[in-house]
Amino acid sequence: MRIRPLAAEQPDLPQIAVVVIGEAEDAGFNASGLAGARHAARAGKGRISIVDGLAYDTAEILESLGGILPDFDGLVFIGGQGDRVMPVLALDWAEKPFAIVQGHAHAENLASYDVAQEHSAYLAGCLAALMTKTGTVGHLSGHRVRPGLKGRAAFVQGVMETDPAVHVLTAFCGSQDDNAITRRWADAEIKAGADIIFTMLNGARQGAIEACRAADALQIGNALDWTALAPDVFVASALARIDLGVERAIADVAAGRLPREPVILGLSEGDYASLALGADVPDAVAERVATAAGAIRNGSITVSETYDGAEFEPETETGRC
Repeated sequence: MRIRPLAAEQPDLPQIAVVVIGEAEDAGFNASGLAGARHAARAGKGRISIVDGLAYDTAEILESLGGILPDFDGLVFIGGQGDRVMPVLALDWAEKPFAIVQGHAHAENLASYDVAQEHSAYLAGCLAALMTKTGTVGHLSGHRVRPGLKGRAAFVQGVMETDPAVHVLTAFCGSQDDNAITRRWADAEIKAGADIIFTMLNGARQGAIEACRAADALQIGNALDWTALAPDVFVASALARIDLGVERAIADVAAGRLPREPVILGLSEGDYASLALGADVPDAVAERVATAAGAIRNGSITVSETYDGAEFEPETETGRC
């Protein structure tokens, strides 16, 4: 575990810990949250420190964060992994304010903020259905946490409501940060016919990029605009303004004014989600995606949060990764 202050000492401001699982600089979900924390620090919302380097292990997280909480006035956890640990910490430290971004756990001293990345995942599914040439598309994520599960459900829904004839391969490989694992799983989905893969990954996205590049397959990213970072691979990127959710959470925790109900931030509330399109997306396809976004915004499309269909199992000598 590492603790890194984001701004110079300002003794009159509350000390806030902002926690992520894995690396904060992951060119993905955590990086988006880190951008929000940095903006809050520059705006003088608090003396903010980033806590990263934690493994996804509930007991380890509880022990590590319990050990540092005496030094902080409040804590913001970024990621659905916090749903298991934040209620425990909030109960043990009832005098301190807490928040979780991309979680749904809620208590008197624990607020939750959910940026609806599933809205952009639905749009990713719509695009994948319109752009596939093989009639098979893939989804690949790591940890089986609520935001990832909702994103998977929305992506499949977007595919099916756009073209029910398209086949979807969906998988959680068990790691957000191991590129060797994601390379094997992406290779397997491509071998099974997927020519476009929607990835919801953190530091392990490079493995999927290498698989797509080797097979001349396309990818739809998330969190950051990957069409600008690797335009040869990414046909689009599902954006969700996690940074804005983190900024709001930090401000509320620092002020000690927590919302009484979970805060949902989606297309109906503003531009919290969108789909960045690559230069090769035809205008007619872009118009279809824009129409779907408008339908989510006005309530004509209700984005599903659950999926109960089959999951992809790659054929390897060692079984599941």
